[in-house]
Amino acid sequence: MAKRDYYDVLGVEKSASADEIKRAYRRMAIKYHPDKNPGNKDAEAKFKECAEAYEVLSNPDKRKQYDQYGHEGLRGQGMHDFSRMNVEDIFSMFGFDDFFGGIFGGAGGRQRASRASGPARGYDLETGVELTLSEIAHGAEKTIEFTRQDLCGECNGTGAARGSKPSRCSVCGGSGQVAKGGGFFQMVSTCPQCRGTGQVITNPCPKCKGSGRVPRKRTVTIKIPAGVHEGQGIRVAGEGEPGRAGGPNGDLYCYVRVKLHEFLERDGNNLIAVVPITFSQAALGATIDVPSLNGTQQLKIPPGTQYGSIFRIRGQGLPDMRSHRHGDQLVQVTIETPTNLNSRQEELLREFAQTESANVSPKIRSFFEKLKRHFGNH
Repeated sequence: MAKRDYYDVLGVEKSASADEIKRAYRRMAIKYHPDKNPGNKDAEAKFKECAEAYEVLSNPDKRKQYDQYGHEGLRGQGMHDFSRMNVEDIFSMFGFDDFFGGIFGGAGGRQRASRASGPARGYDLETGVELTLSEIAHGAEKTIEFTRQDLCGECNGTGAARGSKPSRCSVCGGSGQVAKGGGFFQMVSTCPQCRGTGQVITNPCPKCKGSGRVPRKRTVTIKIPAGVHEGQGIRVAGEGEPGRAGGPNGDLYCYVRVKLHEFLERDGNNLIAVVPITFSQAALGATIDVPSLNGTQQLKIPPGTQYGSIFRIRGQGLPDMRSHRHGDQLVQVTIETPTNLNSRQEELLREFAQTESANVSPKIRSFFEKLKRHFGNH
């Protein structure tokens, strides 16, 4: 399914400021928040769609690429795969975990806080890979380039400058969570100062500015099985972002896009070609060349072929990923009306037309007889 325009997703104009985009995201995230829409899968999908839009539009570089080239301009940018991400991870990713915890609170806030303080798996990333029909037919190896946030080599991912260490957070006392309220009811949420880590960086690393992460280009080679379909994801284990506090890397998902073919169109495992033939070939029959993935194939056209007739070449389609059986190639013929006739061709066609009027086929005669009866009664 085609992705919606990110500005439409957040309900803002293309000229919107960074603050307007941030406010719009918060407003939409509250509207579709899973705690507000329990069990509503559509709301959860829209919540994640908003997060994807905000990731791009809140980043000046990604926004510039998107404004200039659309979704295609984000290829290789190491986009997060929000469809596979937990809602709690989305909170902490944008630093809104305390904001949402303050609105919805309760056990969810405690869960987010506890998740933030311990080891956690890294985020999954997604990118695209474009394949020709020939590559889909035979399988392929593709080299993928993308950018991901890797651990900073200067500070080994701590975010603190060399010779210094993060210090214990004074707000939460190193627990990573704070409690609000009193008595029997208390609301526990992620600490707004340390974002659940229990530590703060007083002397940030100059290379990563305290984030512990730096963008790094990655190149991987992936094997793509024959028969893949548009939109399918190829998983590359461990090529996502590094985990937190020693957690494992996430994965990279390469989603397939099919490059348009000049002559062929895919329909499941079948291939369709539309081939024009002449009036005389249709009437008298002929052997014609038709395009296929294996060069041109010869196809016999019987006499009296009608416009739109479909012929099947068995086994010339694409393989099924599970059974490996090949589909067929379907050839639909269209009949071209001759133009720019020379005098001899025009003379022959006029002679044929005279013969045709003297010997009208039964179907045509029946049509004209019905037409006369219809108008004769009015």
